[in-house]
Amino acid sequence: QEIIFQVGRTGALTPVAKLKPVSISGVTVSNATLHNMDEVERKDVRVNDHVIVRRAGDVIPEIVKVITKKRLNNTKKVKLPKKCPECSSQIMRLEGESVARCSGGLICPAQLKFSVLHFASRNAMDVEGLGEKLVEQLTRNKLVFHVDDLYNLNFEAVSKLPRMGTKSAKNLFQSIENSKECTLARFIFALGIREVGESTANELAQYFKDISLI
Repeated sequence: QEIIFQVGRTGALTPVAKLKPVSISGVTVSNATLHNMDEVERKDVRVNDHVIVRRAGDVIPEIVKVITKKRLNNTKKVKLPKKCPECSSQIMRLEGESVARCSGGLICPAQLKFSVLHFASRNAMDVEGLGEKLVEQLTRNKLVFHVDDLYNLNFEAVSKLPRMGTKSAKNLFQSIENSKECTLARFIFALGIREVGESTANELAQYFKDISLI
């Protein structure tokens, strides 16, 4: 029915097919990832196409192929947007790379939101209670512009956010305080440096030993 572009933590644009809801293994699916523009072009997926969908690994819905015999005259080819759908920054696609990225960095609401969520995730700084809805509120209300702003939050402003209150705010601030006691490896991973996953973060931590040496 439609193909939209979602922006991730690193600015990568992922084309997502919006489907007429279909049941797969008892689960209703209405979205399917198309990974990147190379995948869209290779499979020649167009808006208004009939497609075969599966759940990869019985989890992630993806388009297997287009049923070209059912292709109608009203199909529309997908074009990579020139500007980010979240912040209108220029879209960059380096030669030889399949991934197109928003150039906005943390001024892009999507990149900021997912960067904070990654930073606070269990395998990173493990800030309990800092979920997607709360992060959206913090960024939308301009309380957080970067992950380090989490450590300078105004208690009164946070406690007045919808569905927060004093008790929830106290729990959040305690969890943020507790996150300061983490390993170097987890901190490096939390920074969300491109190509630095948990394994690489562990290796870097073992090599440098101390954050002051990085």
